[in-house]
Amino acid sequence: MSERDKSQDKKVLIGAAFLMATSAIGPGFLTQTTTFTSQLGPTMGFVILLSVLLSLIAQLNIWRIICISKERGQDIANKVLPGLGHVIALLVAMGGLAFNIGNVGGAGLGLNVLFGIDLNIAIAISGIIGIVIFSVKQVGNAMDKFATFAGALMIILIAYVAISSQPPVAQAVKETFLPSSFPYLAILTLAGGTVGGYISFSGGHRLVDAGIVGEENLDRVNQSALMGMGVATIVRIFLFLAVLGVVTAGATLDPSNPAADAFKIAAGTVGYKIFGLVMTSAALSSVVGAAFTSVSFLKTLNKFVGNHVNQTTIAFIVASTAIQIFIGSPAKVLVIVGSLNGLILPITLATMLVASKRKEIVGEYQHSQLLFILGWLVVIITAVLGVRSLSGIAALWS
Repeated sequence: MSERDKSQDKKVLIGAAFLMATSAIGPGFLTQTTTFTSQLGPTMGFVILLSVLLSLIAQLNIWRIICISKERGQDIANKVLPGLGHVIALLVAMGGLAFNIGNVGGAGLGLNVLFGIDLNIAIAISGIIGIVIFSVKQVGNAMDKFATFAGALMIILIAYVAISSQPPVAQAVKETFLPSSFPYLAILTLAGGTVGGYISFSGGHRLVDAGIVGEENLDRVNQSALMGMGVATIVRIFLFLAVLGVVTAGATLDPSNPAADAFKIAAGTVGYKIFGLVMTSAALSSVVGAAFTSVSFLKTLNKFVGNHVNQTTIAFIVASTAIQIFIGSPAKVLVIVGSLNGLILPITLATMLVASKRKEIVGEYQHSQLLFILGWLVVIITAVLGVRSLSGIAALWS
């Protein structure tokens, strides 16, 4: 391999890591972390620690099997059980569309905070930015660069707010390793929000597109997966510390937009504008990740989508934007599809674990027994969360 090829592969590996991380860091990520921190205080550090461990186990299992099999998640699933890949692809696409509505809305809110422009116009601009990224001739490179830039920008901005809020770091460290309570629901919610639905496959599918697969690339794929989780974790820790400093000082956050309120209290008007920039970056990068991964699940199952990947991805973003502008966030649909999305991780991870023992999929590769056992533990835990989330449908329609 030439030095140029090595350099290009390195950029793709970094891009895949940031694509996974920024897919996870959306409007829901910001709101969840802020809300739970305001409720739990320093114990939120323990929640982050355990949710990261659960997410890392899921991510390493999924990326490794994708790398070894040289195939995307839906194709592996169809080999495990004919038709299963089609079901998973449909669930991922439905979940991706539903959450992309929220992502486009979040990007619009961020632009509204930054520039004071009409919210619907801001939402339309957000959709256009997503479309431009997928209209570039070398869309893979454009997506890698955008995800890397957005991730780095969020780390810098949130770190500034964390320093400004002067959090009790020593107390946070103590509670991280010696917690005073065990908030299991928060742990499960954050784990699902970090690698649930389409997120766990976003970086892996990017590597398949770039041809960085096979056992010879396994170490590099592991490093990319670890990097992606590392970026998402760093952002969550800084956000936790920023909010912790605010709530420890006695402030009560506005429940309608707790993250914006925390940034404003911590750093004044500058903090509020930083929130706008962080929200815009987080939401736009999630728009890109959700659209790319959702379509990547469909393109090997449908000939038309496979022949028109970029056009289908753009149509996906247009649909998300139009629904957000003309209908608003359809709460009932979002809850129902969100409940289904909560079941995607245990289904997909269980499928990958079964695939890891099938020679027609992975050949002579021997999957880590430790990862295999831990993977099934994560399947059980996240399945419990998914079943619990389904109870929300009955409450919604009652």
